[in-house]
Amino acid sequence: MRPLPCARNGGYPPAARRSSRNPDRRRADRQGAVVPSHEKHEKHEKREKLAELLAPASTVLLTVECQQGVVGADSALPELAEEARSSGALDNVARLVAAAHESGVQVLHAVAERRPDGRGASRNARLFRATERLPVKQLSGTDAVRVAPPVEVADEDLVVRRLHGLSPISGTDVDPLLRNLGCRTLVVTGVSANVAIPNAVFDAVNLGYTVVVPRDAIAGVPADYTPAMIDNTLALIATVTATPDVLDAWKRR
Repeated sequence: MRPLPCARNGGYPPAARRSSRNPDRRRADRQGAVVPSHEKHEKHEKREKLAELLAPASTVLLTVECQQGVVGADSALPELAEEARSSGALDNVARLVAAAHESGVQVLHAVAERRPDGRGASRNARLFRATERLPVKQLSGTDAVRVAPPVEVADEDLVVRRLHGLSPISGTDVDPLLRNLGCRTLVVTGVSANVAIPNAVFDAVNLGYTVVVPRDAIAGVPADYTPAMIDNTLALIATVTATPDVLDAWKRR
């Protein structure tokens, strides 16, 4: 006479319990975790939505102060330049610019500079007054205000130079240029996460543009300030993504 199944073991001998396990679970044990189908669907929808948002005909890529006097080897702000390079942010800006050129996305470079005589320059904040004392000047016509490698400037790119203020958009030609280009989505990259980047994002949103921020294509100091600012501020008003996601969206168009 066969013994009754042990209630303590769930009513089945161990071998029977093992054979009754879900086949997906058994495959997961052998091959690693199985991604639930609903998660795959959500990921696919997210990619499709981003691709639609980044349609080349209505998207402009903005680089902010990616100039030699800011992020180059002879930067007036060496700590910021080092962070932009060591974090990979500047390389990611270059990758985005190259992909934009290939995909037909308009690129606009925003450069901050000043006249040699300082006429019209802002002086109503400590930052402006400190800039005047820096050894490297962002003077019009000098190497300091040229876009820094590895970012490449193509013939079809637009370069907007500002002589005053903190924002690459407010008080410049950027907004009318974007409207004339039929821009609906603005991808914001560059430096710094401390001042110019949040200025650009807020201004663009206030002007009615949808903003996309690749979190690995902006930089600020100290290093841990950038992710905190993105997560607690920019994520509330912009679509925060990463460089590979933007590249994938443009590649699929």
